Amino acid sequence: MKVLHARNVNDAVVQGAQLLKQGGQTQASRAGSTLEYPEPVCTVYERPLERVLFDPVRDANPFFHLMEALWMLAGRRDVAWLARFNQRMATYSDDGVMFNAAYGYRWRRQFNLATAAGGNAHDQLGVIVDLLRADPDSRRAVLQIWDAEADLGVASKDLACNTQAMFKIRNGRLNMTVSNRSNDIIWGCYGANAVHFSMLLEYMAARIGVEPGQYRQMSDSYHAYHDTWPKISEIAERFTGDPYVKSEVAVYPLLADADSFDAELDRWMESAPERISLEQWDDEREGAWRNPYFPRVATPIHNGWFAFKRKDRTAATQWLDRCAATDWQRAAREWLQRRQMA
Repeated sequence: MKVLHARNVNDAVVQGAQLLKQGGQTQASRAGSTLEYPEPVCTVYERPLERVLFDPVRDANPFFHLMEALWMLAGRRDVAWLARFNQRMATYSDDGVMFNAAYGYRWRRQFNLATAAGGNAHDQLGVIVDLLRADPDSRRAVLQIWDAEADLGVASKDLACNTQAMFKIRNGRLNMTVSNRSNDIIWGCYGANAVHFSMLLEYMAARIGVEPGQYRQMSDSYHAYHDTWPKISEIAERFTGDPYVKSEVAVYPLLADADSFDAELDRWMESAPERISLEQWDDEREGAWRNPYFPRVATPIHNGWFAFKRKDRTAATQWLDRCAATDWQRAAREWLQRRQMA
């Protein structure tokens, strides 16, 4: 197994591209020809909360990445809410209504945990929180994602690539190791995975009452598709200015009040915040939420997206001005600038 030690996702994608350039081998797959590393690769993130990717050629969509991560934490599997930010996602659903292997749904709703300690009927995250609060030394905090009944040998467009996550507290910090059977390093490993799993780690650490530690991603098939490989093949030569390293951007805490976060997340998801006008924004920010992340980060990014979709350049810029997370704000601005929107 090859191990890559990285500060954050911007560091990791550069190292990963170099690794595939030096040792990747052509391998056929169901979805097309790939460049695959001949053994598993483990990416170790020392600062996983630095999760926003800034490379302009890779052109990661920060609006979609953040909204998908929140959708996962809410335990949802519906196509409609998520497809508003990426219409192509609907093509991965078998019926156009629900996803078969939605990670968040499997984290929180899919499995029957009636016999589990703590009595959480389906919420694996709640059981793991209770387990590690009661026994911080436990090695039994395993989050199941792969479902043999729903995935093994099943003809579905949507099968789980990430199969499980293991949580362990050491030296007062929560470490998380994610196992992945098939990891496209462009769209998955150093794209969406780096966002939604680091947010899961941050969420779990806050719920348990410890600091987040390392995020380790073990990729059994570590690959890039030949047709998209040029997006990162030369990234080492062009990407030399990580805004996190230069202290130009910073992470904004996801949770301020862990006890109310789940309820507020559900309320935010259902409240159609795009209907909030710019004039109402200050009132909505003050006192209405125990977790400021919703009005100060999630809503500006969410509403900035819908202003972009309406081709309202002024409103999109104004909404992003109100985003308190400077990393997401910068990435969103740059993504819009590449589309001549801001």
